[in-house]
Amino acid sequence: QVQLVESGGGLVQAGGSLRLSCAASGRTFSSYAMGWFRQDPGKEREFVAAISGSGNTAAYADSVKGRFTISRDNAKNTVYLQMNSLKPEDTAVYYCAAGRKGGSSSKDDYAYWGQGTQITVSS
Repeated sequence: QVQLVESGGGLVQAGGSLRLSCAASGRTFSSYAMGWFRQDPGKEREFVAAISGSGNTAAYADSVKGRFTISRDNAKNTVYLQMNSLKPEDTAVYYCAAGRKGGSSSKDDYAYWGQGTQITVSS
């Protein structure tokens, strides 16, 4: 019932920055907590960041804390992930997700997923 479309992925050098966007359909966007996850081939999808429906609270994986910032604009039905000081280990397909439990780091708590966008960090 909720459609999510990620954009902003690409190739960037280590130390650089990228900003991902996730556009959501529907009229109840503000009622959903939003999360970002990432996955490499052959590995399990891992938590990156989450934000509450109001946008007042956020949570981050230890590996990205201090470098990534999640935010949302409910008027635009969009969630963002600002990624700074990128490292080669950040290379992955990044997925946007929507769920009812705010701030959850478990992929099982998210019912709706985007198709993903590839981020590749060189060097």
